[in-house]
Amino acid sequence: MVRALAVLLAQLAAAPIVSETVETGERRFVDLGTFECRDITRSTVLQRVCYDRARQDLIVAVNGAYDRYCGVTVDTAERLLDAPSMGQFFNQNIKRDVTAGRYACPARERVQKS
Repeated sequence: MVRALAVLLAQLAAAPIVSETVETGERRFVDLGTFECRDITRSTVLQRVCYDRARQDLIVAVNGAYDRYCGVTVDTAERLLDAPSMGQFFNQNIKRDVTAGRYACPARERVQKS
């Protein structure tokens, strides 16, 4: 048993670290390597929230589809995660059709899938 565990740990240590890449609704591929992601279980609207503090990028999974929002402040991201109703906060403060593209990402920032 100990030998099998040692072999498994050695294999895991030797395995290359591969970051996750997701495709957003704009057909952009985003590497989540710099994002802090949380699986959400307390919302019926959001399933996953990923945030990159340095770039102020927010990626949310709604109904299994990812969308990216740029220029989202740390305060806004924290308020989303702390909101009593995350879905309501998202729909009223971040969602594109409500914010008139306030958090739209520049088209030139396409990240290619590797």
